[in-house]
Amino acid sequence: MEERMVRYTKEHKQETRQRIIATAGRRLKRDGIDGSGVATLMKDAGLTNGAFYAHFASKDNLVDTAIAHQLHTLHVNIVEQVEPGPAGLEQIVRWYLSPDHRDDLDDGCPHAALLDEIARSGDTTRQVYTDGVLVVIDGLAARMTPEDPLASRVKALSLLSLMAGTLQLARALTDRQLSDDLLEQGLRNALALVDAELRP
Repeated sequence: MEERMVRYTKEHKQETRQRIIATAGRRLKRDGIDGSGVATLMKDAGLTNGAFYAHFASKDNLVDTAIAHQLHTLHVNIVEQVEPGPAGLEQIVRWYLSPDHRDDLDDGCPHAALLDEIARSGDTTRQVYTDGVLVVIDGLAARMTPEDPLASRVKALSLLSLMAGTLQLARALTDRQLSDDLLEQGLRNALALVDAELRP
């Protein structure tokens, strides 16, 4: 009986921690790192401020964990799920530069939502981001040159930067038609880059 209660408590604590991480990731993408205080992050998770330190040493610790989780989720739910090879690469580009993705800040890609703040963050946050983004771009590179993904790593990073920059600007524009047009042009640019890379 006692053993079962301990196991439940550990499982419950882990589930609570995961809920905080997931809700924090959505809030950070919506309001930014600086715009998301501990009180708001905990309220989103349905918890009190007092519960925060049972799970994280600091807000920075939660931010780093949430960024890592967001990048892992992007890789697992998008990059790993599409078809292999060029067809999968095109699926990723089309999803990324779609109006639906532009309009879905909470569940969208963390690159376009947080990149400017991550660049101004400390070394630990930037390293967490770098580690996560390398996994994502390696998935892209594996579709560019399956026989030697490392050879396409920088080109995959360039593709990601093109897409993230286009999405950031499209989200910032108040003119919906101009934003849609920008996404379409960005899609053409990204597909042209992909096509150039895949062409023998």
